[in-house]
Amino acid sequence: MKGKSLFVLLFLTLISACSMSKEKKNLNAVSYLALGDSYTIGESVDENLRWPNQLVTWLRKEGIAINDAEIIAKTGWRADQTLAAAQEKISSEKFDLISILVGVNNQYQKKSMVEFETDFRKLIDFSILHAKKGKSSIFVLSIPDYGVTPFAGKKGPSISKDLEKWNAKIKELCLELNIEYHDITPISQLAKNQPNLIAQDGLHPSGKMYTEWVDLIVKSVRKQLSVE
Repeated sequence: MKGKSLFVLLFLTLISACSMSKEKKNLNAVSYLALGDSYTIGESVDENLRWPNQLVTWLRKEGIAINDAEIIAKTGWRADQTLAAAQEKISSEKFDLISILVGVNNQYQKKSMVEFETDFRKLIDFSILHAKKGKSSIFVLSIPDYGVTPFAGKKGPSISKDLEKWNAKIKELCLELNIEYHDITPISQLAKNQPNLIAQDGLHPSGKMYTEWVDLIVKSVRKQLSVE
């Protein structure tokens, strides 16, 4: 009998916890989906320092009701892998805001840029399908220049040069598709002389760099949300 009572108690506790979790999501608040790779998941930094989460925090301080960012990203993902994961996890949901930051792993793994372009277009199509206001709800960030990091070593200059081509293609696609594009690459390049902009792993951005990214894009994001 005691075992049964304990089971009922645990069940009720679980139900209560689930209810509380649902209550935390305000259906009237802005919904935000962040798609990407290690730069979006914030490899080597605390969760609250990930740039999508910092963006949410900033908007809340400005009095904007916005739910926690729904992040679909993983270290090492190429554009096609980000797309596959998003298609698996998102069914009929629509979002007020969708961000995309992909491509570095396509470049790092020496994948074809033609293949990347195909997958990038599919990722944009997916995002449009799940954006409440279509293209006006979407924005893209450029690939950070990891060529200036300790990880790159002597290959740094050639990596930086290669990333210029990849970012040029991403910008070209965004202009063609009429998608908001933010060039955060110059900020990432400051890490060459500012070690505090790099995380302890010697490769990824620190929370401080992510803050700089957010400072750059917030005004544009406000406009996309029609918040003056």
